[in-house]
Amino acid sequence: MTVNDAIIMDVSPLMIVAVICAYIVKGMCGFANTIVFTSILSFQNDNINITPVDLLIGIPSNILLAVRERKAVKLKLWLPLAALVLIGSLPGIFLLKYGDVVFIKILLGIVITGLGIEMLFREFHRQRSKSSPMGIFIIGLLSGFITGLFGIGALLAAYMGKTTDSPDAFRGNLCMVLLTDNLFRLIMYSLTGIITLKIVKNAMILFPFMLIGLGLGIQLSKILDEKIVKVIIICMLIVSGLSLIAVNV
Repeated sequence: MTVNDAIIMDVSPLMIVAVICAYIVKGMCGFANTIVFTSILSFQNDNINITPVDLLIGIPSNILLAVRERKAVKLKLWLPLAALVLIGSLPGIFLLKYGDVVFIKILLGIVITGLGIEMLFREFHRQRSKSSPMGIFIIGLLSGFITGLFGIGALLAAYMGKTTDSPDAFRGNLCMVLLTDNLFRLIMYSLTGIITLKIVKNAMILFPFMLIGLGLGIQLSKILDEKIVKVIIICMLIVSGLSLIAVNV
């Protein structure tokens, strides 16, 4: 078996299914791809092998959306939040590198379950609110910790959804925060050895499947009721989060 064969075999059928499912969700809903990708793979893989792959295949989509919605981007809205996210991500990154595997999986289960419940509540109680310095501080640091450890930006999405007044502003400002975080984590993951050559090659192999999933999701969004799809996905995430906790306790 050659080295290349070994690398290709590391990309299992489950990983391909996870990428396609995650980006179908991204294409339909505009978010939650990382939660789907991570929740599927965490039952058989350690997060230190999942999060950096998700980071590498997710950066292009955030670049694309940030450029596309650049007219709705407001520096005063995304920059303070992005700065706090970077600070909060540092302990998350080091916990990912050195933390206990079982503890991280239980924590992930709690995060997925909690965010799933919050997302479900938000679907039925949409209300815009003004941002506050304390709100930005808490959300920024907590979101940074979660993204540093798991790459999950759903808490940022929940906050941005309450403080923006249009879908364009939501996508543009959220993607600027996520892109800033992505580039920072790319550097930190590389410096700490979390990103390896094998992970880069695996991400390159999975990239076309990401495009397939994204394209399918965009097409499905034109024919399926978005709200029903979101509720089904969120309920599945809550169940997977609870299952992850139960399996590792």
